[in-house]
Amino acid sequence: MTEPVAAEVGRDFIRDIIQADLDQGRYLEIVTRFPPEPNGYLHIGHAKSIALNFGISQEFPGRCHLRFDDTNPVKEEQEYIDSIQADVRWLGFDWGKNLFFASDYFARLYEWAEQLIRDGLAYVDDQTQEEIRTSRGTLTEPGKNSPFRDRSVEENLDLFRRMKAGEFPNGARVLRAKIDMAAGNINLRDPVLYRILHAHHPRTGTEWSIYPSYDYAHGQSDAIEGITHSICTLEFEDHRPLYDWFIEKLPVPSQPHQYEFARLNLTYTLLSKRVLTQLVRDGHVAGWDDPRMPTMAGMRRRGVPPAALREFVKRIGVAKANSVVDVGMLEFCIREELNRTSQRRMGVLRPLKVVIENYPEGQTEELEAINHPDDPSAGTRKITFGRELYIEQDDFMENPPKKFFRLSPGNEVRLRYAYFVKCTGVIKNDKGEVVELRCTYDPATRGGNAPDGRKVKATMHWLPAATSVPAEIRIYNQLFSNPSPDASNFAADLNPNSLEILTEARIEASVAKSNSTEPMQFERQGYFVRDKDSTPGKPVFSRTIGLRDTFAKEVAKG
Repeated sequence: MTEPVAAEVGRDFIRDIIQADLDQGRYLEIVTRFPPEPNGYLHIGHAKSIALNFGISQEFPGRCHLRFDDTNPVKEEQEYIDSIQADVRWLGFDWGKNLFFASDYFARLYEWAEQLIRDGLAYVDDQTQEEIRTSRGTLTEPGKNSPFRDRSVEENLDLFRRMKAGEFPNGARVLRAKIDMAAGNINLRDPVLYRILHAHHPRTGTEWSIYPSYDYAHGQSDAIEGITHSICTLEFEDHRPLYDWFIEKLPVPSQPHQYEFARLNLTYTLLSKRVLTQLVRDGHVAGWDDPRMPTMAGMRRRGVPPAALREFVKRIGVAKANSVVDVGMLEFCIREELNRTSQRRMGVLRPLKVVIENYPEGQTEELEAINHPDDPSAGTRKITFGRELYIEQDDFMENPPKKFFRLSPGNEVRLRYAYFVKCTGVIKNDKGEVVELRCTYDPATRGGNAPDGRKVKATMHWLPAATSVPAEIRIYNQLFSNPSPDASNFAADLNPNSLEILTEARIEASVAKSNSTEPMQFERQGYFVRDKDSTPGKPVFSRTIGLRDTFAKEVAKG
């Protein structure tokens, strides 16, 4: 996962189409829409679609609708509707007055379905779902007509109205379009328009016993709303002839056109809603907003800045062919944004106690630390230095290799913003583990510089033992250890080291007291954000991302 080189972001084929339409006077206003199904949380793939559709409405004269495709009440919940709206706003976009639901159009869609029946273009089929699937044929063999395909208009209307009235059980009948069972495109082989579903709908309650299919509701909803460019991912390319068939056969108020682009695919990531749902249900993660999830809720909780996501989707662009993007591109965008915006603090994740023996007992002093090295306007803060400190365990080795420049017996290092210190002794427990260091400091090196000009090869972060605060730190890595995880057997590719919880960490007192949800950099450690599990007595911080990519190296080691 190498960090990419910044590239100029140009126009894409969809924006070129829109510009040509405007130049030729086809439209006075461009209208797009983002049409999620409220049956789960949005993921990073949706961020690409959101940025495209809403971005177009900002770049060209027009607007973008947020429309919920709420045609399957069995899987839909208000929780998902609320989360989707929050995600779109968090990403930096707003639909204004243009919030719609497919359920807004149920009555009109039903009227148009009756119109298709009267025109001889739809019929009620009594076959089971399995019988319909079998009779549709294959890519190389035509389908077979349903034995109910030639019902009279009167019988079809009667049965359809009784379906609407709730007379029949789930699965007893469906309404199908009458197109061509020998069509080369299987989507045109008499697709299902309505199915019977006795379920409570989040918005319409029990008013309806039948619900339209996505293929039927989608294009007609576009037409009702005056959508000019219906932008979908490539899996809907084969559905476009059906989309156009409905638009042609029904008295819709406008003529939208469907365009397809390549969906987002990332290494080490699965974006299948089925997989994400199963991850949550099977307890592999702690919920839809688990920071290891590729959901926008998970990324928001992890401290990923929305500006980094917008930059990422801009960099990968909009193409016609599917491809896989290295997750390193996403991580690069996150690091770039956080490096620019995050204030610096100090946190010791795996503390090792240090006693500075020649520092007076009971004495402390205030040292000045900068909040951002590239932003003087961010100002400075005070940190307390005293006799007892904590450093990182990894910053000390009793018997170091040749190129280890941090603290070791007899070696001198700089403590950030403070003094030069030298290790003079090591204290171990009964197991032989180092539990404490004894050091001396040079009072003449206050601020981290020696007046005699001597140099040290390492600068280490630290925290005062007296005023630093215990905290829980959660270190997140990729959820999958395979760069191409298998969606059919994803559990086999789960990374057993995707989460490490450190319960003995220490952080600056000011960080613990603050309720800020803005990410910050713990110097030399990475970027961290306060987690919602934090309490006044137990701050919890999650690592957004490290300062450099180490995960790929860990995977390579096996």
